Formats: sequence, C-alpha cells, structure tokens
Amino acid sequence: MRPIKSIVNPQSESFQTNYAANSAAVERLKLELARSTRGGGEQYVKRHLARGRLLPRERIEMLLDEGSFFLEIAPLAGIGMPNEFVGAGVVGGVGLVSGRECIIVANEATVKGGAVSEIGQLKNRRLSDVGMQNHLPSVSLVESAGADLPVQAKIFVPGGRGFREITRRSKLRIPSISVVFGNSTAGGAYLPGMSDYVIMVRNQAQVFLGGPPLVKMATGEVVDEESLGGAEMHSRVSGLSDYLAEDELDGLRIAREIVSHFSEPPFKPRPSIVEAPLYSSDELLGIASADIRVPFEVREVIARIVDGSRFDEFKSRYGATLVTGFAYIHGFPVGIIANNGVLMSESAGKGAQFIHLCNQQDIPLVFLQNITGFMVGRAYEEQGIIRNGAKLINAVSNSTVPAITIMIGGSYGAGNYAMCGRAYEPRFLFTWPNHRIAVMGPQQLSGVMDIIKREAAVKAGVAPDEEKLTASKKALESQIEQESDVYFATARLWDDGIIDPRDTRTVLAISLSAAYNRPVEGTMEWGVFRH
Repeated sequence: MRPIKSIVNPQSESFQTNYAANSAAVERLKLELARSTRGGGEQYVKRHLARGRLLPRERIEMLLDEGSFFLEIAPLAGIGMPNEFVGAGVVGGVGLVSGRECIIVANEATVKGGAVSEIGQLKNRRLSDVGMQNHLPSVSLVESAGADLPVQAKIFVPGGRGFREITRRSKLRIPSISVVFGNSTAGGAYLPGMSDYVIMVRNQAQVFLGGPPLVKMATGEVVDEESLGGAEMHSRVSGLSDYLAEDELDGLRIAREIVSHFSEPPFKPRPSIVEAPLYSSDELLGIASADIRVPFEVREVIARIVDGSRFDEFKSRYGATLVTGFAYIHGFPVGIIANNGVLMSESAGKGAQFIHLCNQQDIPLVFLQNITGFMVGRAYEEQGIIRNGAKLINAVSNSTVPAITIMIGGSYGAGNYAMCGRAYEPRFLFTWPNHRIAVMGPQQLSGVMDIIKREAAVKAGVAPDEEKLTASKKALESQIEQESDVYFATARLWDDGIIDPRDTRTVLAISLSAAYNRPVEGTMEWGVFRH
C-alpha cells in the first residue's frame, strides 16, 4: 500500500486558525475531565479517605497491570444536566488486568454513597454493552447504596436489565467478578449476588437487601450491620462471598489472581509489525475545521492515524464524497469509511459495496464521520438518493464485523445513520471537541420551521406576524445550537466520550484490540436492496 502524500501547510492562515480554536477546545476538555475526577466534592472525599478507603480511581489503578492503558467510557456523562453530576457516580472503561482486557466498573462512593442515578444507570448499561459486545470479562468495584430513591420511578423498571445482563454474560462464558469494599444495599447487593466471583473485604464490606433500619421496620428484628451482612458472615455462613480479603489491596490482588486463570481468546491476532504514521498527530488540530460548516480533506486525517500513513483506496475516482479503503492501525487490518462531503447516490452505493467486502474478509470497519446528510433536490431524488441511501443504511445495519465510529465534525440527519451513529451500535463511538449533532443545522432547522409557519399563516388567510416569527426563529435557533453541542451529547451518552484528536490512533488501537476478544465474523446475508 502506498502512503498518502500530505499537502498540509502548517503555516497557512486556515491551519493556524483551526489549530488555535481546536487547542482551546482541547484545553476546555482537559479541565472538564479533571473536574470529573473530584467525586462528590472535597468534604465527601476527605470523609471517605478518613475511613482508610481508596477512591474509585485509585482502586482501578491498583487493579490494572502496571503501565496499562485505561480507556474510560463516558467520563462526562451527566455534565450540565439538572440534578446530575459529572461522571454520573460511576467510573468505567477498558483496561488490562493480569494481561487480559477487562471492562472495569467502580462506584463513586463519595457521590450519594454510590447510589445509582438515572444517567448513572444509562452509563452502567453502556458499560455492560461494551462488555457483552466485545466478550470482555468484567470486574466491578462495588460500594453502592443501590438506587437513588428520589428518582426511583425513572430507574426501577429498566434497572433490572443490568442484573439480567450479568447472568447472560455468564451464560456466554464471559466471567464477572465483584469486589465489595463497603456498604452495598438493595441494588448494590444484587450486583455481587449475580456475579460469578465475589470478593468481600473484612470489617468493611456489608451486603444486604435491607439495612438494620428497614429490617426493624419490616420485621421488628434488631440486628447490627456486621451480623446482618458483614464480610465474615457472608464468607462463613451465607456463602455469598467466595473470597474474604484482609483489606482493599488484598481484595484487588485476589481479583487479579482470578483474572489470571482466564484463558486468552485463541482467535485474537498478535500484530507483529506496527508502523508509526509519517505525519505528526499534532497537525490534526490544524486540519480539522473548528467551524464545522467549513469542509476539510479527510485523507489528511487518515494519513495521521494509520500505520505508515499507508492507505489502499477503493474506488478513488467514483463517489468522491465518500472515501473508502484498507489500512492498518497498530497492526490491525481495518476498512475505513470517511466523509469528504455530502452523501450522494454514487457514494452511498460505493459505501454499501465496501461494507460487503469487509464482511467477506472479516475486516473491522472504522467510520470517520463528518456529514451534513444526504444531498437534497429534485435531480437527486430522481437519481434515487433515497434508494441508494437506504442501501448504505441496510449494509451498516446488517454488517457483523466490529465497527468503530469517530465523529470528527458534524453529524446531521440520516447521515448519522448511514455513517454508523449510536443507534447502529458501533462497538465504540468517540467524538472530537468540534463535533456537532442534530437532525439539521440550527440555521437550517429554524429556517425550515419559519417557512412552514409563514405558509400556514398564508393558508389561514392571516398576515404573518413578523416580530413574533423573528423572535420564534431566534429562540429555536438558540435551542438547537445548545442541543447540538458536543457536551450536550456526551452528557446523554450519545457517544463514549470526547477525545483529544491527537489521541485518535491510540483510542482506535485499544478499541480494535478489545473488539478482537470476540471472533470477528462477517456476514454475507443482507436485507432486501432496491436496485
């Protein structure tokens, strides 16, 4: 494969403008991520530490192999939402434990005692899906008060899914481990109860469906916490605990030993040759348009994330607004599908064909999404834009090889669907700080609604109220602008996190490695295509 020849000029005005704006966006991201590590605040963190306990991120660090990566999932879940807190009271991601990639989930006990909120439940569900989709063993670091009772109506019914999924993973021979560090009540008790392996810390872990006050109220029985659900009792009497740890570090050691007995997936490839890209990833900050209305050449992005900047482009002269081709990322083979403009009929058909080829050869897909949508207009409708767009969405929907999506710009309308947005279940989906997402752009959407209102007034025989229409248009545009923001999206788990563009290659490599814990098997079975 030939390397891509870059024509980027770091001295150009556009590069410098983009670099300054994207650098500022990355700095904001770093501040938000730092804020997400502070738990429930200084008061609660100090109280937790005064009890001689480790913080959740410290527990994760001690659990991981020395020097291991940790790809955190949805670190900013809940940011800016009413009655929510950054991180949603859960820390989770993918990391190496005893040489084996695992999904790791830790309750943030400094936030409402580790109680699960509405967004926290969504985050737990996403972490569960990552484990299930990629066949990753799970290690749960448990210290949870169960459901956040004031919002129980929003989480009670769907909350049962999490416990169901633990048992389904077990059925699929995907093991789960729970290490219980503190008080774990109700829903916090079901988690270890459903796990394959349970470790409890002596004189610290307490697991019960209802604590002493509830027991007294319900039955009249007076009992202390240790007798009701302490680690000693569960290890010697009830049998809930499989291992009794002397302290937190001992509990983490035991968890590592358990994982060491898990066999490596026999089908996982071991890349032997890894070439660095020819060009610096730092240049991505100058390549990506800070203003997503301004297009940029996606091949320049590809050149900075693939091995040796080598790219075997497929149908390079046909359907030019969609770039497709084969490459390697950290030694893993990939098929890349990247936007280089609006989706046309030809580019949609080309994308569908390329997805078929990758499924035929069991090659994972990487989507680089920067899309305003499908082309509109009479000529394009006559050319079959809907028919060909449906063909691409059909291929994305039914493809079975791992798909990883990076949103490097805008994501609008059905273009989001065709480029494997969240609804199409890519194994992982991350965004750059310049990302925007909506049915359509704020100006376009508010303009469309303004036209509809004016036409309705004319049909009703009423003169349009210009002042009212102008105010309504501005208000709607402002609303959509806010709802399109990258932080609005990540708060609601529409993605797995915002990343520094310079980390894209590393994030893709970790995601691909995790995906290979499950056999990569493409399909040649598809739904009906309109030809």
